[in-house]
Amino acid sequence: MFTAAFAQDAKPALSVDLNALDKSADPCVDFYQYACGNWMATHPIPPSESRWARFNELADRNKEILRGILEKAEVDKPGRTRMEQQIGDLYYACMDEKTVDAKGYNPIKPDLERIGALTDKKAVEAEAARLHREGVSVFFAFRSTPDPKNSTMTIADADQGGLGLPDRDYYLKTDDNSVKLRTAYVDHVARMFELIGESADAAKADAQAVMTLETELARASLDRVSRRDPNKLYHPMSVAELGELCPAVGWPAFIDGIGAPKIDSLNVSVPDFFAALDKTMAGSGLDVVKAYLKWQVMNAAAPYLSQPFVDEDFAFSGKTLRGAKELRPRWKRCVDTVDGELGEALGEQYVDETFGAEGKQRTLKMVREIETEMGKDLKGLEWMTPETKKQAFLKLDAIANKIGYPDKWRDYSSIRITRDDFAGDVLRSTEFEQQRRINKIGKPVDRMEWHMTPPTVNAYYSPQENNINFPAGILQLPFYNAKRDDAVNYGAIGAVVGHELTHGFDDQGRKFDAQGDLRDWWTKEDNDAFVQRAKCLIDEYTAFETIPGVHVNGKLTLGENTADNGGLRLAFMALVDSLDGQAGEKIDGFTPEQRFFLGFGQVWCQNQTPEIARLLAQIDPHSPGRFRANGTVENMPEFQKAFACKVGQPMVAAPACRVW
Repeated sequence: MFTAAFAQDAKPALSVDLNALDKSADPCVDFYQYACGNWMATHPIPPSESRWARFNELADRNKEILRGILEKAEVDKPGRTRMEQQIGDLYYACMDEKTVDAKGYNPIKPDLERIGALTDKKAVEAEAARLHREGVSVFFAFRSTPDPKNSTMTIADADQGGLGLPDRDYYLKTDDNSVKLRTAYVDHVARMFELIGESADAAKADAQAVMTLETELARASLDRVSRRDPNKLYHPMSVAELGELCPAVGWPAFIDGIGAPKIDSLNVSVPDFFAALDKTMAGSGLDVVKAYLKWQVMNAAAPYLSQPFVDEDFAFSGKTLRGAKELRPRWKRCVDTVDGELGEALGEQYVDETFGAEGKQRTLKMVREIETEMGKDLKGLEWMTPETKKQAFLKLDAIANKIGYPDKWRDYSSIRITRDDFAGDVLRSTEFEQQRRINKIGKPVDRMEWHMTPPTVNAYYSPQENNINFPAGILQLPFYNAKRDDAVNYGAIGAVVGHELTHGFDDQGRKFDAQGDLRDWWTKEDNDAFVQRAKCLIDEYTAFETIPGVHVNGKLTLGENTADNGGLRLAFMALVDSLDGQAGEKIDGFTPEQRFFLGFGQVWCQNQTPEIARLLAQIDPHSPGRFRANGTVENMPEFQKAFACKVGQPMVAAPACRVW
């Protein structure tokens, strides 16, 4: 995945963005500062954001386009299509603050009252299934997924989950910041209980009960680095075996209760979690469990309730966790809601306005160029044996490319969307999506399905489907423009293409074969060689300090760092081929090679709050923008040649790391 965001300038730069440069910096000392220094100085973080990046600028521009689509669609007039009615009325309902505020927390009262009336643990089981259907994944996660060992078929998967904080480590770390954050979380949960009418003392007790139960779930959860190994998450079991492991959940009744087809077996991602869950549920009093269930309902619904709930949710999730100062404008939140709930209906309209078939073909041409370069790169690898290379070529040849938007759009017509029931609209669309996914169990995998909406500023590789996916939302400036200098396009969108291709061979992707099955196709010799080269990247990135006292997690970010390094190298190879041995003209004083690297570096320009930097260091498999730029180019002799860097300068790594 390429995650990381642009209002378009009146006259967008069609080569290097000269206004972003800090020419007082030396590109051989700090390339990121050279490429982005003036952009960072002139683009402070807006009060409603926790970070501001080139990705955000593009995402904002996309939101403006989506806003225009939705403001037309929300007008209740004859002749609207079913799709226009749905996206328009959901947006209208979201923007109707007066009606939303008048309802207070009435939309979740039935859930809260039902939970409050539970009389025994057996009744909790049925309630858990009901909440899962509503998208509130209490206690654990349950979903459909391709079978890791037979990727053509969809199976059920039970996994760890049920936490209110972003990661298990928030509950377990003992440093001062983590302790303070847990105190703030308990206070936040208590204030939410007060908003539904509890006394201060009762709210405090319930909040502490929530923290106690969630901490037990966190202790049983597998850490993020361990979860990068797909073999550690593959434990096929019969439903009866899972019942023996965790009898506190009546699994046949739960599976039936969430609307799943009858199944005899499933994958249990983290068996130790379910063994611990059984003890936690058995050892927790009914009042503790009820407090936890109520909190999970409130936490999931808060953004769709009246203003006091929205404000309290933002006070913790936005301010305390991420460092934002102000709530985002309501129209932006409403655009995101429609994109999240009815994404392909809105995306179809977006594609018509911004992309189309021509954009799809132009992008596909570059993808094929980069694939050709990867074939050359694989062929020339000295550390890989012919036996493993053969399997690698089979995998590369089998990668499918999905560009811009789906060939078949999702049908949302069965969802009831009304103009005066915002929370209800969200609930019904969430239930639709939950059921759609559960219905896949036992059926062939649809490899043409998209897992991002078309306006998304991102891209991804799917190891189990062995395909790369580029939504239309990212195929714009500053990543790509048909009129822009080729060298900059190669450095920007070319690096994205190369990045996603390289994911097929990173520490996770390499464990899946050409068909997308979890299978070891490596010789021991090649596996050892890969691990040795990967360790170089782990050590390099672990040394980077994102804010004082907080380092990048080189093991967590290994896959993305591998893809950044490999992807940029492939894109540079494509640029060299396009030059066909010619020096190429200078533009704005820069050679094609320099413009290539600047095109790449300027994609990563960003500012972020200390709070979000600390959070992302714990949960994000991507390195911060500074190190996605510097950490990559310092490993490339081609960069050092382009900018005449000397041995011993910071942008000349010793040793230089290279996997692909």
